[in-house]
Parts: sequence; C-alpha cells; structure tokens
Amino acid sequence: MSWEDGAAFPVVFGTSHVALWHRARLRAGETLVVHGAAGGVGLTAVAIGKLLQARVIATANGQAKLQVARENGADHLIDTSVDDVRLRIKELTGGHGADVVYDPVGGDLFTASLRSMAFEGRILVIGFAGGGVPQIPANHLLVKNVDVIGVNWPAYADMRPQLMSESFRRLMQWMVDGAIKPHVSATYPLARAVEALNQVLSRKSTGKVVIVMN
Repeated sequence: MSWEDGAAFPVVFGTSHVALWHRARLRAGETLVVHGAAGGVGLTAVAIGKLLQARVIATANGQAKLQVARENGADHLIDTSVDDVRLRIKELTGGHGADVVYDPVGGDLFTASLRSMAFEGRILVIGFAGGGVPQIPANHLLVKNVDVIGVNWPAYADMRPQLMSESFRRLMQWMVDGAIKPHVSATYPLARAVEALNQVLSRKSTGKVVIVMN
C-alpha cells in the first residue's frame, strides 16, 4: 500500500475490528449503529460492519458527511443536525432497536443510544469526540440487559498481543482482497501540519488527514 494508506490504516481499522469482532461479537443480521460515521474510526466501523454482514445505520452531522458513509456501505443514514436520533433508530428498526452501537462521540448521542437499544444490546465506548463523557444510569442497563463495553485498542499490544495479531491478519487479507481501503480526505506536507490539525479539530475532514514527508 502507499505510505498515505499505511499511515491511515492501522489505528482506525484495528480499533474498529477488535471492537466489533471481539468486544461486541457482532453477528450477521444484527443492526449496528455507527456514530460519527464519516470520521476516521467511524468509516472503518461502517465498512467492517458490512463485511461482518450487519445492517448498518450511520449517523453524522450533515448530508455531505452522510454521503461518505453511504459510499462506504451504510444502509441507512441519520443526520444528527436535524433528526431525533433515538426516534429514527426505533423507526428504522421497526421498534426493535440497535443490537450494537459504536460510539466514538459520547455526550447526547450516547444518551440517545442507551434509550434505543434492543434487548441484550451492546454499546461500544470508543471515545468522546463530542466533548462530553456520559454518565450511565444503571437502571437503564438492567431493564433490557444492555452491555456497555469499553474499547482501549492499544492495550491489546501488551495484554493480548496474539489477539491483535489475529485481527491484523484478517484486516490485511481484506485489504489485499480489495474489501477495505483507508479513506484519506486530505494530505499536507509537514510545513503545514498546523493547518492539517486545524482541519481535524474543526471537524471539516472525513476519514483521515495525513501529513506526508517528501
């Protein structure tokens, strides 16, 4: 692969694969909701969810970002800038709710997810890009037997290196087969690194922004 693809590949695909395959044990036919679906980890979760034969509902802020999620395989789209996320998940699942939620955003989206889970649903806590670390009311977990599952992907390098190796073998085979590919929305030379970081911080990017060394 190119240097750009190599830079954009391991962390985001590694995180999403371990989260969905190992932590959530996503099964074929289940409904997966991916928040921040046009972002670095979000897009990879959409793509891997489809490869694991799930039905994928993508959420993002605005139609432009949602279109990127659709191009990566999302079955249904929710615009967080205008839609009631909880109600739309219920509508799109015929009242069943989400079997798995992949949440790198946190804040209000986590709360909406918790209120739209299926029985024995699983919420993956990936990060808090929205700025708010949610507080979880334990009674909500009890009513529907919901699991809230943390995903600290780098920890597997020390704690379970064999699992990380198994995950990368699968990911690299998918890459060779053309089933997955990093989405690099922009590249910048090192001299413009501040501009690159500002693009990410302003949430104008999709997928990954890569700094290249010429």
